[in-house]
Amino acid sequence: MHFVEFMQISGHQELAVWTDQDAGLTAFIAIHNTTLGPALGGTRIWPHATTDDAIMDVLRLSQAMTYKNAAAGLPMGGGKGLVLADPRKDKTEPMFRSYGRFVESLQGRYITTEDVGANARDMEWIAQETTHVVGLPEERGGSGNPSTVTGFGVFQAMRACALAQWGSDSLQGKTVAIQGFGNVASSLARHLLEAGAKLVVTDIFDDARARAAALPGVEIVEPDAIYDVAADVFAPCALGGVLNEETIPRLQTPVVCGAANNQLRAEPDAERLLARGVLWAPDYIANAGGVINVYHEFSGPYDREAAMAQTARIFDMTAQVIQRAKEDGTTTLRAADDLAEQRIAAGRK
Repeated sequence: MHFVEFMQISGHQELAVWTDQDAGLTAFIAIHNTTLGPALGGTRIWPHATTDDAIMDVLRLSQAMTYKNAAAGLPMGGGKGLVLADPRKDKTEPMFRSYGRFVESLQGRYITTEDVGANARDMEWIAQETTHVVGLPEERGGSGNPSTVTGFGVFQAMRACALAQWGSDSLQGKTVAIQGFGNVASSLARHLLEAGAKLVVTDIFDDARARAAALPGVEIVEPDAIYDVAADVFAPCALGGVLNEETIPRLQTPVVCGAANNQLRAEPDAERLLARGVLWAPDYIANAGGVINVYHEFSGPYDREAAMAQTARIFDMTAQVIQRAKEDGTTTLRAADDLAEQRIAAGRK
């Protein structure tokens, strides 16, 4: 599907493109829906093979942000940014200063923050050119790295899944297979280990696997082997599209709950999970902690205690979605989408 057709079908409002050869920057910002407020969503740094791949990624991610923000009860719309670069070797101050001017050119219609490949230093560079950025370091009055809060929120969603699946929200003795071991997964792992869970971890990068291996009792497997691990929970915490017609039949877990965005390659994959009897926590419900955290910075003054308290309610949101799906005889994706769409519709009145 061509990206213009996708925008028409999904109801996107805007796709902006910015190139700056001197700064080595090619970037995209997609604004999906601003019914509830200005579009809030992170900027991803990723070296997609083609610009078409990058555009489709930022469009899908921005749509997910509309639903995430609505379901979380935030008065914000959905948007996303994407810088076409390798976050491990291409990032420079001129690149992010230029990107800040890109954000500024949208005149507040889009508020950016961190996503995959970005960090608080990058946000500081962006902030030199625009005020429409959150996720700044705490010493600058910001909320700091949102990854710790995102990981806490995923942990709450996983507890809700455990309650629905096993009748107890305890993860003591449960085995969790974590795919990807970046900042969010590291935060999630700390909560899981404190709760008495056992971890099996993979990542495509050697240094990430080494960080995971340094934790007590963690088993490391090769990236593709993670789908075949016999565990209680599969936690996708890397990139999207990992739940699909090839991988779902391989899963050896009754629960899927992780931090990655757009975990399903396509909507029918939610039906595939249901048909296999796998309980899936919709990604934008489970991983809303980060955006909740930066919203508290945006609305200011930042109150970490309030942000954590609202993030803890992801447990209740997840439980509500699971119960609604059960009552309606539908997928958890449909139940979550219904919840978000009701809030957006109410915002139009």
